[in-house]
Amino acid sequence: MSTWDNVDLAAFYAGTDPECWRWMGARPQGDGVDFRVFAPSARAVSVLVNGREVGMERCLNGAFLEAHVVGARTGDSYEYRVYRQDGTFQDHADPYALESELRPAHRSVVRDLSGYRFCDEGWMRTRSTCEDAPLGIYELHAGSWRRPGGPDAGEGSWYAYDELAAPLAEHVRSLGCTHVEFLPLAEHPFDGSWGYQVSGPFSPTRRYGTPERLMALVDQLHRAGVGAILDFVPVHFATDAWALANFDGTALYEYPNDAVGISEWGSHNFMHSRGEVRSLLLSAADLWLGAYHFDGLRLDAVSRIAYWQGDERRGVNGMGADFLRTFCDVLHDRHPGCMLIAEDSSNFPGVTRPTSEGGLGFDYKWDLGWMHDTLSYFQKPPLERRDAEGLLTFSMMYFGNERYLLPLSHDEVVHGKATIAQKMNGDYWGKFPQARVLYLYMTAHPGKTLDFMGNEIAQLREWDEAREQDWCLLDFPVHDAFLRYRRELGALYRAHPSLWERDYGPDGFAWLDCAQLAPCCTAMLRSSPTERVAVLLNMDDAPHAYEVPLPEDLATARAEVLLNTDWQRFGGDTPDGSTTCHVERGAIVADLAPLSGVMVLLR
Repeated sequence: MSTWDNVDLAAFYAGTDPECWRWMGARPQGDGVDFRVFAPSARAVSVLVNGREVGMERCLNGAFLEAHVVGARTGDSYEYRVYRQDGTFQDHADPYALESELRPAHRSVVRDLSGYRFCDEGWMRTRSTCEDAPLGIYELHAGSWRRPGGPDAGEGSWYAYDELAAPLAEHVRSLGCTHVEFLPLAEHPFDGSWGYQVSGPFSPTRRYGTPERLMALVDQLHRAGVGAILDFVPVHFATDAWALANFDGTALYEYPNDAVGISEWGSHNFMHSRGEVRSLLLSAADLWLGAYHFDGLRLDAVSRIAYWQGDERRGVNGMGADFLRTFCDVLHDRHPGCMLIAEDSSNFPGVTRPTSEGGLGFDYKWDLGWMHDTLSYFQKPPLERRDAEGLLTFSMMYFGNERYLLPLSHDEVVHGKATIAQKMNGDYWGKFPQARVLYLYMTAHPGKTLDFMGNEIAQLREWDEAREQDWCLLDFPVHDAFLRYRRELGALYRAHPSLWERDYGPDGFAWLDCAQLAPCCTAMLRSSPTERVAVLLNMDDAPHAYEVPLPEDLATARAEVLLNTDWQRFGGDTPDGSTTCHVERGAIVADLAPLSGVMVLLR
C-alpha cells in the first residue's frame, strides 16, 4: 500500500488545509488505483469498483481508510460502502471525487487531472482583481445559454464545456464584458437546483463533459481575453443519502440537529465549526482556482456563514466568520490575481476590508440594496418617480463602506419576478427605452457590474434552466436594436477609464444633479486622471431641456456626445448623431427625449 505524500493532519483538523484534495479520493497508482476516505465513525468501509467489494484498512490516525485495488484504472466508476455501527450500510459517492457519473447515476469516477496542458500563461501571469480596471461580468447557466437543436432541444441536450468556448467568448467580448461567471458547475443531482445543492464539491458536473473539457473551456476563454469566475456554494449541500449526508453513519459534514442543520432550501447546512469541513471547502475552492485556472469565485449566501442561520438577530457565527477570513487569505496567497466575491445581503461590517484590519477579506460584495432600489424605481410610473429620486441616489450614501459590485443576476429573472426588461413600467413598447436608460445608469454608477444572460436581448420570458435563451427574439428589430445598444454601451465602458478607473476612490464620482432640476432627471460626473464623462438621465415620459451646472473647471468645456439611448439605431426616435448638447454659462445643456439618457465626454 503506497502512502500519499504531503499529508498534514494538523492543518486538516484546523480547517486550513487547501491541499487535501491531493491526498484524498482516488488516484491511479502503479498497477491499480489508491483510494482514501475520511470516515471516523464508520464501523468499516469498502470500495466497490469493477464489480468487486474491496475492504479498506484504517490509516494515518485511524479516522481514514485506504485501499489499493489492482486492475482499477482511470475512468472506472466506484463508490464506498460505509458500514454503520449497527451493522447496516449505505453506499456513498466519494466526497473528494474528481469526476462523477451523469445523473441519475451518481457513482464517482477515477480521474487523473494532470493530462491537460494549459496555454494561458500570459493571462495567468497578468490577471488582476480589476479594482482599477474594467470589470463587467456576464453571468450564465452553462446548460441553457445555447443548446444543440435550439429551443426544440430535448431533455439532456447540452453543449459540452469546450463547445461553448468560441461562441461564448465572441458574444461576451461583443458586449464589452471582461469575464464570464458560471452558475455552480460542481456536481449536483437535481437540474432545478441550478447547481446550488451540491453532491460532489470537487467534481465538475458530467452534464457538459469531462474535467479536461472544462479545462479547455477556461483555457480558450483566457486565450480570447475573457476571464472565468465560478459560483461556489460553501453553505449547504444536497440531502441525497448516497452523497455527503450522514456520511459515516453520523452527521460528519452537517449539523447533527435539524433545527440548525436544515437550510431554508431544504438542504443540509455545512457545519463550519468543524475543521474537517472547513478544509474540505477550502480545498475544493483551491481545486477550481488551481487545477481549472478559474479567475475567481463568487461565494453564495455568505450571510448564512457570517451570522447564525443568516439571521443578524442571532448574532455573528464566530467560527463561520473565521472560516471566511482563512478562506480569503489562503486563496489570495496561493492564487495571485484571483478575485473573491461575496453574495451578501446583510450589513456585516468589513466584508471587503482586509483581514489584517478585521474584515473578511473579499475583493467585492454584491450590492443587493442597489439592485432592489433601482428595479423598484423603474417599476414605478413616471408620475410616482418624481417623489422616489432617493431610490436612485441612496446607494451613494453607503457606497464607500465596501467595494461593491452591481448585480442584475439570475435571481431577478425567475420565480414570478419577471425579467429585467419585463419589470420596466408600462406597455411592451415602453419597456425598451426604460431598459436602455437603466443600463446607462448602471454603467455610470460607481462599481463593477454583473448581468445575467438574456438581459442583453431584452428577453421577456423568465429564465428556465431546461430551455435555451430566446435568441429568436433577434429576428424582431426592437430586440436586435437593444442588443446593438448593449454592445455599443459596453464598448464605451471599456474605452473610457473614467467609468472604471476610480470606482472606489472619493474623486471618481460626483452628482451633478440629485435634486431633480427637471422632473425625473438626474446627472452624474465620472472622472479619471485623463478624462471626465457626464451622464444625464431623463426617466420622465415627457421631453426636457435639461440644464445642469458644472464644476468651475469645466465651465468652458467642450461637450462630445458619446451615446444617446434614444438614437434610432437603438430603437429610439432621435436621428443617429443628432443629439443637442453643449456647455454654456457654466452648465451642460441637453435636449432629452422622453425616457432617455446621454453620455457626454467633457474636454
